[in-house]
Amino acid sequence: MKLMNQLTQQLRALDEQDLTRKRRTVDTPCGPRVTVDGRELLAFCSNDYLGLANHPRLKLALQEGAAIHGVGSGASHMISGHGRAHAMLEERLAEFVGGHLESARALTFCTGYMANLAIITGLTAADREAEIFSESLNHASLIDGARLSRARVRVYPHADLEKLGAMLEASNAATKLVVTDSVFSMDGDLAPLPELLALCEQHGAWLVIDDAHGFGVLGDHGRGALEHFNLRSPNLVYMGTLGKAAGVGGAFVAAHETVIETLIQKARPYIFTTATPPALAHALLTSIELIEGQEGIKRRAHLGALVAQLDDGQVGLKLHRWQRLPSTTAIQPILIGDNAETMRAGAALYEQGLWVGTIRPPTVAPGTSRLRVTLSAGHSSMEVARLIAALNVLALERTSDESR
Repeated sequence: MKLMNQLTQQLRALDEQDLTRKRRTVDTPCGPRVTVDGRELLAFCSNDYLGLANHPRLKLALQEGAAIHGVGSGASHMISGHGRAHAMLEERLAEFVGGHLESARALTFCTGYMANLAIITGLTAADREAEIFSESLNHASLIDGARLSRARVRVYPHADLEKLGAMLEASNAATKLVVTDSVFSMDGDLAPLPELLALCEQHGAWLVIDDAHGFGVLGDHGRGALEHFNLRSPNLVYMGTLGKAAGVGGAFVAAHETVIETLIQKARPYIFTTATPPALAHALLTSIELIEGQEGIKRRAHLGALVAQLDDGQVGLKLHRWQRLPSTTAIQPILIGDNAETMRAGAALYEQGLWVGTIRPPTVAPGTSRLRVTLSAGHSSMEVARLIAALNVLALERTSDESR
């Protein structure tokens, strides 16, 4: 069959370039120590940054939520699916991050992907002349949201404030959105958010922040990039995910109440989808309590110590030809470059019982394939030391092989 042959050829081409993606089935709860196909592994590849995904209090809260609210929501939020648990969670989230936003209100979504699509398409829906200024390293959901909006999209180089400023200065659009990740998911570095906000205020633009990898982790109380940089402005539109550091699932948008009402009325990804199970919203109330409280403070401090361990001059990473990208976050990329070598490195670590993500195009640019190490507050310093030792030996072996 011709159509099937086309797909087969496409799949074969991916395999020949070492770009085939493969799933592994995990038999245990999310955490640093998992079992995959009967084999015990130490995982450095999840986004469970605070180690809350299997927290006893969250499991009890989810059980309680199901007992109170049932399982499914049954409809979209606009029909009958907006339950009391959803309303309580939105109020709590608005309170949690609202100190950095004027007249704050929050809106919950099934995923961060949907939230980003909703923000960008919702804010540009009434203005076909709108312009979007998108960071070159933005997440796929922000890129796709910009494409779906049908607005004019202009991409500025990574963290290039001068270039962005010139673009904004030249724009005559009435509706302007500057869209950026806060923590770049494949590089681990932080966007220059204070400077970006200043440009947006100067040029009358919205600053849309995807804080998927910052919410719960950044800031003294885990309020994310807004707290970390002490940002406050009516121009801010903030998206945080609830399935990474928060340990459960879903996402939310927080902004001025007028922005949120606009999304309710205009954002198709919100209007035309079934609401999340209310039990998840109920459990997330406990998650926010953990993030904000003493346990969250201790977990963030421990996570910071693990990141610092990688830098230790005596026992830290010494990668020779490989390059660890500059990052102070839980995301610690190790740039290798070649697809095949990246896959060999990942396989060698896996054989030693260490599960590290192997990232290749199109997720990253060609020639920049990498290992993506993600640390969690659930890891111990001894486990991180084991990873460091394995990486140092592996990098040295690769260098020695090439010198022969």
